[in-house]
Amino acid sequence: MVWAIAFVVLLILGGIIIYNGLVKLRVRSDSAWADIDVQLKRRHDLIPNLVETVKGYAGHERTTFERVTEARTRAIAAGGPASRAHAEGQLTEALKSLFAVAENYPLLRASENFTQLQTQISEVEDQIQLARRYYNAVVRDLNIRIQQFPSNFVAEMFGFRTREFFEASTPDRESPEVQFQAPGA
Repeated sequence: MVWAIAFVVLLILGGIIIYNGLVKLRVRSDSAWADIDVQLKRRHDLIPNLVETVKGYAGHERTTFERVTEARTRAIAAGGPASRAHAEGQLTEALKSLFAVAENYPLLRASENFTQLQTQISEVEDQIQLARRYYNAVVRDLNIRIQQFPSNFVAEMFGFRTREFFEASTPDRESPEVQFQAPGA
């Protein structure tokens, strides 16, 4: 009888430890997602200033400005990690085209406002990458724990579900094409 009670107590303690570990990972993944969201919001807040700065020098590049604005709107409205990553990838592509336009305007590139915005966006991009790596690591740990034995029983009992990774979209994974021009060409 004592062995049966000890076994039940150990089973309950094991369940509590597993449950608390799952809760800890779920909260960490929520927190990590919030960190990504903060960085993306910072990025989204910088974009209108960047567009307005470039407009001052290259007002006739209307299509580029519209693409950046539309991509920003889609990125803000995107839902879960997969759709958010896709929308952010499209925004990154639109920003690349905006920076390409800026390359054609030496006075714009020399503008202190433009260079500050460009630096801030670069810093935010770095922070997004760091936050994304941390989020994906926590989600990986949570997903493993949810699927491993015996924690899979506790996870199922209390409704823990695997989470999506925040992955770079296909354009972000491709290497940029670099072309060199010969002098005088």
